[in-house]
Amino acid sequence: MTKFQCSIAISLVLLQCLAVHVASQSFDFFYFVQQWPGSYCDTQQSCCYPTTGKPAADFGIHGLWPNYNDGSYPSNCDSSSPFNPSEVSDLKSSMQNSWPTLACPSGDGEQFWSHEWEKHGTCSESVLDQHAYFESALSLKQKVNLLQALKSAGITPGGSYSLKSIKDAITEAAGYTPWIECNKDSSGNYQIYQIYLCVDTSGSNLIECPVFPKGTCSSEIEFPSF
Repeated sequence: MTKFQCSIAISLVLLQCLAVHVASQSFDFFYFVQQWPGSYCDTQQSCCYPTTGKPAADFGIHGLWPNYNDGSYPSNCDSSSPFNPSEVSDLKSSMQNSWPTLACPSGDGEQFWSHEWEKHGTCSESVLDQHAYFESALSLKQKVNLLQALKSAGITPGGSYSLKSIKDAITEAAGYTPWIECNKDSSGNYQIYQIYLCVDTSGSNLIECPVFPKGTCSSEIEFPSF
């Protein structure tokens, strides 16, 4: 290889590294997503409780996802930064309570958290390191008690409610408009599954969502017990 060819090769490698670095820093906002365990479990796929036992009947964190204003999102931005349980050992108890896994087979949560960090968290490393990423999500959950917001509006698990009433109750409590994702229960009925709120690039402050994901709910949806 000539010096010129070697120089070209080095330049290409540097450009690839720069592209990865830029991708890990470039996003416009976060989706903060919480899921209702009753809806996760009440599908044909069903669920498995974590090895720590059945989670509380409360919304659990799914993830904190960097997103772009056009609706697309970065993912898997830094393969050199795998999930490291020791980085969040002081948060593990809180994560097991507020960020439980319901996937089968049963697990302690580490596989779930690893997926969330490596797919989504690594794309916000310019703002949040691994510990700060999980700590920010836990803090956001404390900002708005979704279950209490719904209960205060007379919306309790085990009933059927209008999509509008659910949105209005959460908007009243959060101060910002949520997006509601539905799935279908084992009988094919729409049910409240996940609630999205938007967060600024610091990972700390709720904002109005620049864009909402695509999805379908009926005007009347189930809120299954858990």
